[in-house]
Order: sequence, then C-alpha cells, then structure tokens
Amino acid sequence: MARHNFIQLKPFFTFRVLWIIKSVFEISVCQEIYAPHSVRIEGDVTLGGLFPVHARGVPGMPCGDIKKENGIHRLEAMMYALDQINSDEELLPNITLGARVLDTCSKDTYALEQSLTFVQALIQKDTSDVRCTNGEPPVFVKPEKVVGVIGASASSVSIMVANILRLFQIPQISYASTAPELSDDRRYDYFSRVVPPDSYQAQAMVDIVKAMGWNYVSTVASEGSYGEKGVDAFMQLSREAGGICIAQSLKIPHEHKTEHFDKTIRLLMDTRYARAVLLFASDEDIRGVLNASKRADQVGHFLWIGSDSWGAKNSPIHQLEDAAIGAVTILPKRATISGFDAYFTSRTLENNRRNVWFAEYWEENFNCKLMSSSKKEETSRKCTGQERIGTDSKYEQEGKVQFVIDAVYAMAHALHNMQRDLCPEYSGICLSMEEAGGKKLLKYIRSVSFNGSASTLVTFNRNGDAPGRYDLFQYQMNNVTGPGYRLIGTWMETLQLNMEEMQWPNSEAEVPTSVCSLPCRTGERKKIVKGMPCCWHCEPCDGYQYQHDEFTCKLCAYDMRPNGNRTACQPIPIVKLEWHSAWAVIPVFLAMLGIIATLFVVATFVRYNDTPIVRASGRELSYVLLTGIFLCYVITFLMIAKPDVGVCSFRRIFLGLGMCISYAALLTKTNRIHRIFEEGKKSVTAPRLISPTSQLAIAFSLISVQLLGVFVWFGVDPPNTLVDYEEQKTLNPTLSRGVLKCDITDLQIICSLGYSILLMVTCTVYAIKTRGVPESFNEAKPIGFTMYTTCIVWLAFIPIFFGTSQSAEKLYIQTTTLTISMNLSASVALGMLYMPKVYVILFHPELNVQKRKRSFKAVVTAATMSSRLSHKASERPNGEAKTELCENVDPNSPAAKKKYVSYNNLVN
Repeated sequence: MARHNFIQLKPFFTFRVLWIIKSVFEISVCQEIYAPHSVRIEGDVTLGGLFPVHARGVPGMPCGDIKKENGIHRLEAMMYALDQINSDEELLPNITLGARVLDTCSKDTYALEQSLTFVQALIQKDTSDVRCTNGEPPVFVKPEKVVGVIGASASSVSIMVANILRLFQIPQISYASTAPELSDDRRYDYFSRVVPPDSYQAQAMVDIVKAMGWNYVSTVASEGSYGEKGVDAFMQLSREAGGICIAQSLKIPHEHKTEHFDKTIRLLMDTRYARAVLLFASDEDIRGVLNASKRADQVGHFLWIGSDSWGAKNSPIHQLEDAAIGAVTILPKRATISGFDAYFTSRTLENNRRNVWFAEYWEENFNCKLMSSSKKEETSRKCTGQERIGTDSKYEQEGKVQFVIDAVYAMAHALHNMQRDLCPEYSGICLSMEEAGGKKLLKYIRSVSFNGSASTLVTFNRNGDAPGRYDLFQYQMNNVTGPGYRLIGTWMETLQLNMEEMQWPNSEAEVPTSVCSLPCRTGERKKIVKGMPCCWHCEPCDGYQYQHDEFTCKLCAYDMRPNGNRTACQPIPIVKLEWHSAWAVIPVFLAMLGIIATLFVVATFVRYNDTPIVRASGRELSYVLLTGIFLCYVITFLMIAKPDVGVCSFRRIFLGLGMCISYAALLTKTNRIHRIFEEGKKSVTAPRLISPTSQLAIAFSLISVQLLGVFVWFGVDPPNTLVDYEEQKTLNPTLSRGVLKCDITDLQIICSLGYSILLMVTCTVYAIKTRGVPESFNEAKPIGFTMYTTCIVWLAFIPIFFGTSQSAEKLYIQTTTLTISMNLSASVALGMLYMPKVYVILFHPELNVQKRKRSFKAVVTAATMSSRLSHKASERPNGEAKTELCENVDPNSPAAKKKYVSYNNLVN
C-alpha cells in the first residue's frame, strides 16, 4: 500500500522526498535526530504537533519573528489538551499521551524537513558499514514512534506534510487547514480536520455576496494552497450560483515586498466599481493589503470580506483599524474555552519550561529582555519573571484554540476506541494495539463522534472533513467601546444574516454597492458585455418596442404602442374627425350657409314657379341642378360623421352623386344651347331632344352612369370601416393614433369623383364653344364662368389632396380640402346661376314679365344674324348688334315691329 501511494506522487516531489530521507539517514547514523527547537513530552503514545511558532523568515533565514497568538496560543492549547486527557480517568485509562511538537516557521518546505522527525522511527537503517569520525561504531537511541500528528496550520504546509505522512501511514488531524483540495480522499487519505473546508467557507462567502446584492467582486489570495484553492472554490461556486462576476483575481507572492501590495491596490482601483474584495490571505498579507489601501488614501472605499485566516483576530488589523472598518469576516463557529484562559494566564517562566519557545514569547509579550544575548533589541528593559499574562499584557484567546483542543481529543477518542476494541481485557497498550498501525487508527479517527470543547459535535465525513459551521463578524466602530468585531450572523448550510446590525465605512446608511453596472431603468434592456455577464450597457427600447424581459425588446403589435414606462403594450388611441375640430368647423359652416342658400333658392323658385324668369331658366333642369348643389353641401356632414357601415355606404353614394347631378344638368343645358345654335347655322329645322322631357332624360341618363358605378363598387367591395394605424404612426409612439375611417382609398375617391370631373370638363368645353351666344340665351355666359371657376377650384384640390397623402394630418387635410372644394363648386354654381334670378324675382318683379313668343324661324334668323354680326360688333356703337338680339322687347314698343326674336320665348 505504501509503495503504491509512493508511486502516485509527482516525479519531482518523489525525488525531493527521497533526497531528504537519504540526508536524514546519513546524518542519523552518527547522532540521534533531535531538533533542538522542539517540545518533547514523554508518554506511552506520542503525538506529533506542527505549529507556526515563528513567521516566515527573510530570504536566507527559515524563521522570522515569533507569532504570539497563531503560534504560542495554539501550541499551548495542545499542551492543555494533553494535560486534560492525561488527568481524565475515563479517557485512555492507564495510558499517557506524550508529544513531539515542531515549529513550521510558516513555510511548507521547512515544515517538510521538520516532519521527517515523525517518521524516523519507521525508517529501517543499515549501519553495518558505518563508523563515526573517531572510528567507533555509532550509538543509536531509538526515537519515539509518532502514531498521529496534530497540524498543520497553513493549508500549504498541511499539503506538503500530508504527502510524506501518508507514505508511512501516519494519520494527521489539522486544526486550521481549510484548502478544498485536502478533501480529496484519494491523494490525502490520511488527512482529517476539525475545521470545515474552504468549499463550505467559499459557499458562505457566495451567500454573503448575494445577500448584499453585490455582483462584481475582486479576490486577493496569498500564494499557496490555502489562498489559491480558496479563491478557486469561490469562483467555481459563484459560477454555479450565477449572478456574480470576478472583476480581478490577484495573488500575493510568498516573497512579497511593499511594492507588491501597492500594486495590488492599484490594480483593484482599475475596477473601482468592484468595491467588494475577498481576502483568502495570511495575517501578514492581510496587514500588507490594509496598509497599502491606507497609503493609497482609499480607506473606506473597499468592502473587505475576510476568510477564516482573518476571522476575529486583532493581529491582522493592529494599528490599521480605520482601514478595516466594515470588513465582514468568517470564522468557523467556536467558543472561548474558559479552562484554557485560566491555564494560559497562569503560565510563567518557572512552570512552563517544557515549552522551549515560551521565553521568547515572554520577551515579545512583555517587551522586555531576559538575557543579554536576547534577540529583543527594541528595548533595554529587563524581564523580572514576575510579569503575568492578562495583567501586565493584553490577552485574548486565539480563534483556533478550540479546534486544536478538539483535534487532540479526536485523536485521543480514536485511540481510546481502538484500545477498547483491540485490548478488551487489558488496561493499557497491548501488543495488538502496538502493531495495529496507522491505517487502523485512521478508521477509528473517521468514526469518532463526541461533544467537543465548545459543546459542539465533532465528527468527520468520508473525506475527513468537519461539518460547516461559521460565525460571521463585522469590524465596527463603536462610540462606547471603540472598534471591535461584532457577531452579525451564522452560516450552517444556509445563511442567517442580521442586516440591521451592520455598519459601513463613511457612515453609509444603505448597503454600499459593488456592481459592474447599475440596474437598467424601466424600459431599457441589458446588452451584456462579452465574457462578463454581470456587466452590461443599458439600451432603451425605442420606437414601438417594449421591454419583454431584462435582455430583450420586442415590437408591439401593429395596433398597439408601448406604455409610458415601456413595460407592456397598450392599444393605440383611435381618433376621427370631430365636429368641434377646426378642420371640421369651417366646412360645416360653409355647408350650412350653402344649404340655407340652396333651400332659399328652391323655396323662391317654388313660390314663383310660373313666373317668366323661373320658366325661362328651365324649371326641370334647375330643380335637378339645385338638388345636386344641395347634395354637394350635404356630403360635408357625411364626411365628418363618425364612420360606420351606414355612413360609409352613404359616402360612396353621395360623394360623387351631388357633383354628377350638378354637372349632368349643366352639361345638358350647354349641350342644348350648342346644338340649337349649331343647328341654326345649317338649317331651319329644330334639333332633336331639346324639350324639357328630353333634357331630363338626358340628365338622368348621365346620372345613371354614376349610380351604376357605385352599385358595381358595392358588389365588388362592400362598404366597411377600418382603423388605419399607419396614417398617424409617428416616430414618437405617444403621438401615434389610429384613424377610424371608411374603407375607401384615395384612388377610389378620385375614381368616384372622376366621372363628375369628366362631366365638368365636358361641360366646360361646351361652355367655351357657346361663349359667343348672346347673354339672354339660356345662361350660356354664367354657365361658362361657373365652369371656369370650378375647374380652377378642382385644379387646386388635386395637388393638395395627393400632396398630403404622407402627412400625419392626412385625414383632416384631405377631408377638409375635399369638402371645401365641393362647397365652393356648389356655391359658385349657386351664386352665378341663381342668385341673379332670385334678385330679379324678389327685388325687380317688373322685369319678371312674359316675353313674346317667336317661331323657330325667328330663332334661326337670330342665330344666323348673331353669327354674322358678331364679326361687326366693333362697327356698332356700344354693341348694338348684341342688344338687338338680347334685349327684351315690349310688344307695344316700336322695336316690336322688327323681326328679331327671343329664344327664351321659343323654348318655353
């Protein structure tokens, strides 16, 4: 088994171990290996101990200054535990535990060399060819057999030592090593620990970071297994948990200088929004980082989260308290062991000679010198030996004391159970127990279960790990007691944190932020920075987009627009042309005036229906024309009314019908005049279809074409309403509106009016052709002026109507333009054709008298003479040629004897 495990080691490490063992063997043949700086306590069973009594030395020196708390306190805790066990009659009766305690000097390679002391009893030595320098054979003192080792403290040291101890199957129980890789039972199968691994601690840190709402943090680790593996565990767990990003992961080298710490702070400031910094570092490195932050004037900026190496110790923050304010630290759940306090404070130089480093501790603790050869050079004060710990110096129990005691007790309970099973009828160590070996002892170690020194259950899982139980502290400033650690929560698989008890640097009332990017405002989506899921840019959902989720904007449906905060879509408001709108008021006002005027004209004509002027104007076509004019005014109200199927149906019917009726009547009149005078030039025969009945038939035939087109339109595309969301879909969604309107396109409107425009153009052509007809011949001149003016109106209408097709105000502009154009067309016809007649009828009734009837021959003569005389008009003063043809002659006047006739009397 040992050989198999040996082969699994890395080649370099295997070579190093073999070289060290060879060196040990060569030295030990002449003298016993006995580290002069070690604690040795005789006993039936010897336990090894590894403690960082001294700090790491400067280059070239293995050891540095003595470590009062981490070193001496922990070492004395083992001594205290041994004393308690040896005095316990129930635990290991008749068996005394001894110890061999070594100093690791906080350095893994030095600890490895020291730990070879534990295995020398297991090394077989062939000394047959060995002689001392004086030629004598060597004299050997058999070294004690170490059955188990308590330690080490630093994870890097435990890893190094565990590799050598497993070769010789020596179980090891650590009181402080928490590196996750030590949980690997295949590589460190003889390693156990009474503290939880950093994987639990890292999980607690992840839970703390998430509870604070931080998602952007940096990490700082001491070079070595403890720091690097702890950070790796945190990063792995944070990736699995999600929502936490690592801004920077920095490492402090073993051989560090002040510049390394200053550089660390500079690098941390490069990502200044990552205020939370996790520290998996040694005491010295923690002090170095805090000092550097103070030198950089960044006190209060960083939010430190310290691992159990910081815990609730004062040594890392001594004289750096202001830089540590607000730091959250983690410490495996522990209690102060009052028995140890009484034991340690009673230690003196006289009663503690077994601790070879106690004199050095005494000098450091009391700042005095015991002898002239002392290394204590900062003071000249002599130690009296009467100083007392806790009275003449400050004393506070170190945080890992409880775990040292529990580790010793775990080994003792395993030995006790092993002795009970292997030596059931023997009080003490029997042969079976001596030959059992470390593999069997490991089995008993992993099976122990007892209440430890703090009354908490001490057990190990299959990997040799203790359960995760942590206390959470925060270093706070108290106005009464001054700065100190305050318990703010616990972690036992789940986080229990009292947020109300927490204080922050610079008296910040709320939990400080440590985020890469601030939360996006409502209506903005996150655009994640590549490779950094906690960093993003906020992009607003623009246009008609709404925030579907925190990462996506989606387009609203065609009839929807985003609400005010763009979290959802809401229906686009639907509008129509309102009666109170300025766009509607003017057309309605004109239409009402026109309707009143039209009704007035109709009423006047009906009242004076048999008078000469009404009869001479062609009553039948006049009423048809007035009906068309009335409908032109009425369409204004249909165009402004709220669209529905009924309104849309009437719009289709009357949109072009009013103009069609008007221009059909006018075309019939102008065509009649043109045909009469053209026919009169050729013969004396009256043209066909000039009677009132024929004229009505012609007019209604023209009108029927419009109605036929409308009915075909009804069949092909039944009238309906729709909401046009594109017409007023502005860039700004808040201004967007849906327009309720009839399902009539611009092209359909023009087609509906097209036939009427064709009639209008044809009528205009006839008006031009009959422009030379005397004024009294059936209103040829007024009709001409009416058509000219109407053409101008509609020529202006077309560019306005189509030029505004892309405008947001299209509905209003086109409707207003169309209705005003129709009102103006009707008003021009009404004003020019009927107002003069109404004026004569009402205000000059003497002119509304019957004229003499003429024969068609007279009409033909008049037409012929009119044609001839029109070329000689300049030869007659004041246009006599025209007046002869146009004047109304009284039958009794002398002029009546002339053969000139009136066409008006002929046709009526």
